[in-house]
Amino acid sequence: MKGNITVTEQALAAIVGLAAHEVPGVVGMSPVGIRDGLSRILGRSEASQGVVIKADPAKPGHYQADLYVVVAFGVKVPTVVEGIAERAEWAAEKLAGVKLERVHVHVVGVSRG
Repeated sequence: MKGNITVTEQALAAIVGLAAHEVPGVVGMSPVGIRDGLSRILGRSEASQGVVIKADPAKPGHYQADLYVVVAFGVKVPTVVEGIAERAEWAAEKLAGVKLERVHVHVVGVSRG
């Protein structure tokens, strides 16, 4: 293949966010910061909502992800969190070709779903 492929942090956040939604027990993602909060108030939802991606300046192509999730009442939270982290790492590597060095899952709410 000729040329370069660049995956933006926003695109990577969308990939990771969509992957997190696939994990059983995840009800949704929580807004992070004012931009996500305003989008939710205005009725717009993005796949990257609740995901913060940070590049590792020392290692090109390596990233850290923070995911802010709401889980369903009655699920085993550690099991869901582990599934989210595994799915996020898989999606980043297989779909975007980048390595997530760290995945931090923040459970910010519980819902009856």
